[in-house]
Amino acid sequence: MSEGVKRRYDSTRRQEQAKENRRRILAAAARLFVERGYGKTTITDIAAAAGVAPETVYSAFRNKPTLLHRAWDLAVGGDDADVELLDRPEMRALLDEQDLRARLEKLAVLNTAIMRRTAALRLAVQGAAASDQAAAAMLAEIDRQRLEGMAVHAHTAAKTGQLVVSEEDCRDVLWSTTDGTLWHRLVRERGWTDEQYAAWLGTVWVSTLAGRMAG
Repeated sequence: MSEGVKRRYDSTRRQEQAKENRRRILAAAARLFVERGYGKTTITDIAAAAGVAPETVYSAFRNKPTLLHRAWDLAVGGDDADVELLDRPEMRALLDEQDLRARLEKLAVLNTAIMRRTAALRLAVQGAAASDQAAAAMLAEIDRQRLEGMAVHAHTAAKTGQLVVSEEDCRDVLWSTTDGTLWHRLVRERGWTDEQYAAWLGTVWVSTLAGRMAG
């Protein structure tokens, strides 16, 4: 009996160690992709930064493009839970908000938090896309997924009856203002706070998509 307990304990310990290794590898990969560039970062670099052997990185993620995909997913979600962004509780609660102005303001706050996690990594991918096929494919996938997500936001916004533009225009406005460029310019380069940025973005969306409140 004690031998069986020991084996289960050893198995659990190995699984936890493997998860911790994956977390460290992904954190190291994301940081190095931003600091050095995707093309200049090697698996050996990532392994060294994570404190593991290169073989461990290959075993867990196979190659660098897979690492990039997983690092991006982690940045978007903020954790390693296998749950799509639109299915997360905070997003479901937002989509249930029937006051479109309030919903857009809440979306601006949520998007600002996502931009803090993802903007630098997306810029790194964008910078590598011109010369690296894997980065170019990843950039296209990032924008495709975001367009699909914003189409959902636009569709549910239209269902409130409070949208003052077409559903397609709403989708395109949201898509064009959520790639991280505006956040990077205003927060990183101009020194705005996240709170200041979220308030401004919410005001822009409300004015453009829901109309100005009567005064």
